[in-house]
Amino acid sequence: MAALAIPGFALAQETAAAAAPVVDKGDVAWMLTSTLLVLLMTVPGLALFYGGLVRSKNVLSVLMQVLAVFSLIVLLWVAYGYTLAFGGGGAFIGTFDKLFLSGVTKETLAATFTAGVSLPEYVFVAFQSTFAGITGALIVGAFAERIRFRAVLLFSALWFTFAYLPIAHMVWYGPDGWLFAKGAIDFAGGTVVHINAGVAGLVGAYLVGRRVGYGREAIKPHNVTFTMIGASLLWVGWFGFNAGSNLEATAGAALAFLNTLLATAAAALAWSLVEAVVKGKPSMLGGASGVVAGLVAITPACGTVGPLGAIAIGAIAGALCVWGVTGLKRLLRADDALDVFGVHGLGGIIGALLTGVFTAPSLGGTGAADFSIAHQFGVQALSVGVTVVWSGVVSVLAFLIVKAVVGLRVAEEAEREGLDITSHGESAYES
Repeated sequence: MAALAIPGFALAQETAAAAAPVVDKGDVAWMLTSTLLVLLMTVPGLALFYGGLVRSKNVLSVLMQVLAVFSLIVLLWVAYGYTLAFGGGGAFIGTFDKLFLSGVTKETLAATFTAGVSLPEYVFVAFQSTFAGITGALIVGAFAERIRFRAVLLFSALWFTFAYLPIAHMVWYGPDGWLFAKGAIDFAGGTVVHINAGVAGLVGAYLVGRRVGYGREAIKPHNVTFTMIGASLLWVGWFGFNAGSNLEATAGAALAFLNTLLATAAAALAWSLVEAVVKGKPSMLGGASGVVAGLVAITPACGTVGPLGAIAIGAIAGALCVWGVTGLKRLLRADDALDVFGVHGLGGIIGALLTGVFTAPSLGGTGAADFSIAHQFGVQALSVGVTVVWSGVVSVLAFLIVKAVVGLRVAEEAEREGLDITSHGESAYES
């Protein structure tokens, strides 16, 4: 982490005048492994987590949406996403210089956080494609069980283009990115991934509308075992997400790895404790949700806070996100089916803000000696605000376009029968 004062993803090609960069095989192996771990987070991790939370008549529809959205965005990433996020450009968006990976070869390199140490650019392209893919897939949980499949795909393409790519560029494109230049810390995606997706999900929950029977009928998860397995796979895969964001197999990756382990454990126990106090019993669903809340909250901070700071962030997020999926959800009056905003949106905001606190050396973080908590907290608040507004506006416009072009939700009869049959012609279980 020595080359950059502010953590993030900085991409640069080495110039001919510079000394020959070093490509370490250990770094390459770690980054390829991390890419596979992020894929594991999505399919099957996120798919099973979401699949268990819906009713049995809709489980395949959610699995299919996660799979299809991830696949679509990975292809769009190669077509134009990578160049707009990391292919040069100004403060807010990149250029088309690397459209369809033009100029990217086995010889081109991507910079890491250490001067003179690089990765093959193909590795960086692949790693970042999985980040973009899972971000789009996260959103579908908010409007599960009632949206048209083609609407999901069209919205995902629009939102990826006009929300994900500008935020990724502003936060992660080194000193040229606007929020990066402001000093925003987002090591692995608190703003770019989780707040971004959480806000989009909340907008979708409003604009797609509530499920038939919501608030009048019991709508329960059909398989909490699936959800537990999915949460466990997310936890395993998240080590690639967070520790992989170090871009090198160094002590920086080890710190992010340890912080991810500790914050998640703290959040799982904190969520369970709150449930035990408030409801009298800790639930398995709550424990699994606590795991995800901890993972979300530590994501922006994992490379810059100390282990005790990670525990604090996880515990705070685990406790507050219980309110996010109960009290806050009631206040918002939105049918966010799988609590995308209550966990990813709120958890991302908590993590992003607390990054500005626990990065302080006085609290065990890795910030500079003159680190100011008040200043950094303000910068973090700015990055949160920009992400919320940008994603919110883009999401509203994208959903309105989708509604006009293909329509947003299935017919009431199709919703009552279930999307597995009506949208995909399959059933998860034999009756």
